[in-house]
Amino acid sequence: MATIEVKVQIKAPAEKVWEIVSDIDNEPKFWKGTKEVKNISKNDNIINREITIAFRDQKCMQEVTLVPKERIHAKFTKGIINGEKIVSLIPKGDTTTLQTTWDIKLTGMMGMFTGMIKKHIKSGTEQAMNSIKNEIER
Repeated sequence: MATIEVKVQIKAPAEKVWEIVSDIDNEPKFWKGTKEVKNISKNDNIINREITIAFRDQKCMQEVTLVPKERIHAKFTKGIINGEKIVSLIPKGDTTTLQTTWDIKLTGMMGMFTGMIKKHIKSGTEQAMNSIKNEIER
C-alpha cells in the first residue's frame, strides 16, 4: 500500500473550508486526477459514485461518507485503485488545517506500479490542496 499525507493551513474557519471541500460534485475543479464524477446513489451522508481518473481514463467506484465539518472518507470499492482517501478538517481558532491521507494500491497486474504513481498522486494532492486554499483565501 502507498500511504500519502499532505497538509495545508488555510486562513479560514472550518465552516468555510467545509463549504468548498464537501461539494464533492465539484471535485474535478480542484483534483486534476479526477476527470469526471457520476453519482449513482445517495443515502443520508453516504454517496456511491463512479469517478473517471486521469490515469488511462480508468473508472473507479467509490463510497463517499461525509462527516460534516470533520472529514470526507472516500473508499474505493471497484476499479484499478484499492484503498481510501480521507480529507480531514482540523480547526484551530480562525484557521483550519486541511489534511488529505491516501492509503491505496493499484489492483491486479498494475499493483507493481503503485510505488511509481505515489509521487504523482502526492504532487496532484499538493496541487489540489493549494488550489482549494487559494479559492478560500481569495
